[in-house]
Parts: sequence; C-alpha cells; structure tokens
Amino acid sequence: MNQKGNILEELINYLKNNNGYGRMKELKNNGIHTRTISKAVEKNIIEKIKPGLYKLVDFSREEYSSFIDIYRAKNDAVICLLSALEYYDLTTFNPSKITVAVPNNTDKFNLNYPPIEVYYFSNKMYSAGIQEIQKKNDKFKIYSPEKSIADIFRYRNKLGEDIALEVLGNYLQKPSADINELREFGKKCRVKTIINPYIKAMLNQ
Repeated sequence: MNQKGNILEELINYLKNNNGYGRMKELKNNGIHTRTISKAVEKNIIEKIKPGLYKLVDFSREEYSSFIDIYRAKNDAVICLLSALEYYDLTTFNPSKITVAVPNNTDKFNLNYPPIEVYYFSNKMYSAGIQEIQKKNDKFKIYSPEKSIADIFRYRNKLGEDIALEVLGNYLQKPSADINELREFGKKCRVKTIINPYIKAMLNQ
C-alpha cells in the first residue's frame, strides 16, 4: 500500500474506533491532514454531516442512525413532531425531512446530511418531555409520545388537523396509552381545550 493509502487507512481506523464519527479538530490533533479528509470525501469514504463533522460511509450503523447523526451534530436537537410520531408508529405520514426542535435562542443551523426541518421552541415548550434513547453504541433525544401529540395539535394549522387526529386516534388504541399523561401535556402545551374534547369523543366511540 502506498503512503496515500496508508494515510487514508489511518483515517478509516480512527473513525471506526469512534463509532464512525470524527470532528475536524480531533482528526487534525491525531495527525490527519485536511487534504486527506478532503480526498476521503471525494472518494466517498467519509461524508460531511456539517462543517467540521464527518462520518464513515461504510460503517455498520444503528437503526435510526440519522437521528444519531443529528445528535452528534447538535446535542440539544430533539426529534419532534412528525419524525417523533413516525418513530412511535403513530402516523403513516413519512416526512421528507427530519423534524427537530431546539431552544428558540439557538443560532440558526443546518446540516449537509441528513435533511432537517428545525422548529424553535420556547424554553418551556422545549424542555418538557425530552427522552434520551440509548442505542448500542450511541444515543439521540426525542420527545415522548404524549408531548409529541400535544405538539402536533399546537402545529395543527401548519401540519394538518387530519394528521393530528390520526395520531391521537392511533395513540388511544395502544394498550400503553396514558390518558392522564396526555392530558397533562395538553395543558402544558396550551392545547387542553382543543385536545380534551377529541380524547373524550374518541374514547366514547
């Protein structure tokens, strides 16, 4: 193997030992030059998630690896709304972008990959209902089912009341449904007077 091949192999091994990810600063501190990183991107060996953050393309990944990519890029980003509801199997709608929430004082940001749609929540709305999902080698943040349902009712005019009602109906059919928890998040998210009549009507069907 020539010198270039050796250098690329060093890069690959470093990323493999870090769950497939690497930040520019860490790579440079380990003697990997920016030219090597650029060459690896050109050869589709690594992929840029955002400026300064890369992942190894050919790497055995966890399910929902895109959620993990987002957490790696922005660890206060929380999977929300349609993407969270799809994760919990509460909707058949498949969003083209992953929906994430951040505090409303967060600087605007985007990722090279995966495609995301960012929602800026007030601190009170942002902090309620966050769950941390631990995978084998990594993790991501997502809102609980009840918080996600309350949020979809908050955004029903933008995302569609039909989706909000579909989600609520699917949730209420689940044995794990926690009506008190759902009502509590309806209150916290200021949609109590909207969501409670639907809960009552669906339960009485």
